[in-house]
Amino acid sequence: MKVLEAKFVQGFMRMANDGWEQGWHERNGGNLSYRIRPEEVESVKEELHPGEWKPIGATVPTLAGEYFLVTGSGKYMRNVTIDPADSFCIIELDGVGENYRICWGLVNGGRPTSELPSHLMNHEVKVIATGGKHRVIYHAHSANTIALTFVLPLTDEAFTRELWEMATECPVVFPSGVGVVPWMVPGGRDIAVATSELMKQYDVAIWAHHGMFCSGEDFDLTFGLMHTVEKSAEILVKVLSMGGKKQTIQPDDFRHLAVDFNVTLPEKFLYEKQ
Repeated sequence: MKVLEAKFVQGFMRMANDGWEQGWHERNGGNLSYRIRPEEVESVKEELHPGEWKPIGATVPTLAGEYFLVTGSGKYMRNVTIDPADSFCIIELDGVGENYRICWGLVNGGRPTSELPSHLMNHEVKVIATGGKHRVIYHAHSANTIALTFVLPLTDEAFTRELWEMATECPVVFPSGVGVVPWMVPGGRDIAVATSELMKQYDVAIWAHHGMFCSGEDFDLTFGLMHTVEKSAEILVKVLSMGGKKQTIQPDDFRHLAVDFNVTLPEKFLYEKQ
């Protein structure tokens, strides 16, 4: 099977385009990666032509030998469906998880996203935390979420509670809450380590003044998670612009909801506000 005909590649391309249409990917902003299933790799094996090994910039032994779909550094999400072979690539990791090589794509040159260490370190965390169920890592510049990082306290508790209050579905969609990373230089090891620590608890990490980082089992669930968080952030931005809340969902309301929807909500987010 040709790479561009494969269902998993089509899903990758659709998600990238959906993010572009949401306005989350100005210029070359944002990136996406997918941990490919062994049978999916086998289905496109004839089109894979490995290049030279290059250092990842991190060590991810749990992912040794795995293959990933990854958007390219400096590439535009709006071009993923227009010129896919130039916009993203399939990479293979070596036997110890320290190097990668491009096996398909980026035909006009280039390298995987500069956030590759963050993506792979978080894939590794999620493989361990979910028993391998999570396969997608997605980073986007979601404007309303970014705006809130300039006005809310940069804590997991503040962001989770405010986002939960804006839409009843939120504690059902992300019951573990969201984590917050203080501003750091993107693309480096420090932000990768900080994010991977948060991903041990959460499926969403908000990068202060930068964007959002989400993990999920497949393209639909991961895109839906980011979409839900960003929509809640949009509602909060509107509420704040109208003078703030006059009434809201209370801690006991969340506890009742948790029972009815069979989710566990950490008590640290159900504090009484002053």
